[in-house]
Amino acid sequence: MKYFGAGLGEMHKELGTMIRKEDRLEEARRLFSELHGALHLSEVSGGEENELDRLTGDLEDPEYAVMVTSKDETIAWALWHIARLEDLTMNLLVSGGEQVWNREWARRLGTAVADTGNAMSDDQIMELSKALRPAELLQYRSAVGRRTRQIVEGLTADDMKREVRKEDLKRIREEGGVTAQEDSVWLLDYWEKKDVTGLLLMPTTRDPMLHLNDCCKWKQQIRSKKKFYRS
Repeated sequence: MKYFGAGLGEMHKELGTMIRKEDRLEEARRLFSELHGALHLSEVSGGEENELDRLTGDLEDPEYAVMVTSKDETIAWALWHIARLEDLTMNLLVSGGEQVWNREWARRLGTAVADTGNAMSDDQIMELSKALRPAELLQYRSAVGRRTRQIVEGLTADDMKREVRKEDLKRIREEGGVTAQEDSVWLLDYWEKKDVTGLLLMPTTRDPMLHLNDCCKWKQQIRSKKKFYRS
């Protein structure tokens, strides 16, 4: 069931048809900006109030750390996960620069965890979710989103076809973006097969659509159910 992002899937498909075409680069850039803006708080794009504003606007801190069923994660984990994916792929793999996450952000967020959380157990997800400070988590993701928009503005048609460099993948491992666990380290193999366009279309846009849909579903369930798997 669709809980978030009506029409964004169609927008994403349209973006995929034009983003590799040099003569449509500016059109693709504008469409990416619109789609990306819908997946971040409106403060990132400077637009009007959007679905993510409404999702997070009245969330109480304890609601970020509720695992509704054994098949679910938490809102805090989902926001952390998509923020870390975007930070790592855009800043290390696309721009070859420095990621937003650093020791100061770790202090502000309340956790030393640096990876994307792909291989976390339920206990680890809950531990992270309870440690994260929701207001700071939202600010971290917004900082990542702003950096992404700056990077995309500077990309050329040739950049869009550029493949991921092995040395940048190595940096992700060295900086703790993935762990040695099988459910985490596979991301490096996955990203190695991508070009810049592939990174813009998946971890930066498509993946957040799926996780934010879950977050909206969980919010409804948190407020309608009396018992949860973990909280």
